[in-house]
Amino acid sequence: MPMESLSIATPSGQTLSGALEMPTGLVRGAAVFAHCFTCTKQSRAAISVARALARQGIACLRFDFTGLGGSDGDFGKAGFATDIVDLIAAAEHLFERFEGKLLLVGHSLGGAAVLAAASQLGSSKVAAVATIGAPSDVPHVLHNISGDLDAIERDGEGEVTIGGRPFNLSGEFLEKTRSVDLLALVKDLRIPYLALHSPSDDIVGVEHASALFQAAFHPKSFVSLAGADHLLTNPSDAEFAASIIASWAQRYLPLRDDWPMPEDGVVVQTGHGKFGTEVHTATHRFVADEPRSYGGDDTGPTPYDLLLAALGTCTAMTMKMYADRKEWPFDGARIHVTHERNHAEDCGHALSAEEEGMTAQALNRVIEVFGDELTEEQRRKIIEIADKCPVHKTLEGHLHIHTES
Repeated sequence: MPMESLSIATPSGQTLSGALEMPTGLVRGAAVFAHCFTCTKQSRAAISVARALARQGIACLRFDFTGLGGSDGDFGKAGFATDIVDLIAAAEHLFERFEGKLLLVGHSLGGAAVLAAASQLGSSKVAAVATIGAPSDVPHVLHNISGDLDAIERDGEGEVTIGGRPFNLSGEFLEKTRSVDLLALVKDLRIPYLALHSPSDDIVGVEHASALFQAAFHPKSFVSLAGADHLLTNPSDAEFAASIIASWAQRYLPLRDDWPMPEDGVVVQTGHGKFGTEVHTATHRFVADEPRSYGGDDTGPTPYDLLLAALGTCTAMTMKMYADRKEWPFDGARIHVTHERNHAEDCGHALSAEEEGMTAQALNRVIEVFGDELTEEQRRKIIEIADKCPVHKTLEGHLHIHTES
């Protein structure tokens, strides 16, 4: 997916390092992802969720909290209250750029942070909130710290270990972490909520999800991440969580009213990335792109893929319609269509007078007919009717393209 590097200023003057995952096509909305305790925006969950949302047309910002990853500041003095300030700064940045309400997504302590941030931002700016493995009480995170917390409170600071990494924590960090009543904030929240949690999570037990779910008002949803660990280290678990959030979010970030949905034909509009392009019909939308070998993001079929698909699908439909009308035992067909750009060179094809000076191209179509009870004559007729498909006639006919501006 196209990705932009962002720098976000906080009210305290710190700079947060962010990565904005952009849809290849048009943007239907925006989201902020908050990573887990002492993780960074490069965590597996952060990348998987952000890119899954981008594939659904939702621009997603993953960023490093103060003092972590590429962000400024001292993590050991920041604490949970600073995480909330960071989240609000990130959300305001997206709110100004994309307008419309935002989706907030958080993993572990980041989940607690998005719930707290949503309570401050309110329903006028937040469309929905989703959490993965979030604790129902913020002080729970202190159980993951190896060190003498009593000494830190007495002396004002001290060395600890978190996840095998050394940190210098302040007494202020502990105070800010212990002062939050998250369940009280959730009880007052009137924003759609999705909780994802693994029943086998040995870092934050599933009872935390139960407490958050009970406290939240409807609309609320719960999805079990059965078999997953807390950090979603298995790629399939991260992708599953990401796909669920992306699908769920579509209900709360609907298509924009100003998106082109033509009554006839198609409308094509430039998207993001080098080649990303959005295609709209009266009832469908999808993305066209180029492969990475051509500098694209490979998030959709190429223009020539669409051309070949037009011929292939029209051929299949025409054959089926003919066989159904004849009431023949036709079980479908497989059509493989390829494109030759230099047909004259490849096949020694002689050019006509009209074709002189032009590059001779060809579409090669291989048709496989299924149906064990079909006779050879029926198979021959079905193959023969393939040349009668409307797209085939258009491509081989006298086609004129008229352009207006």
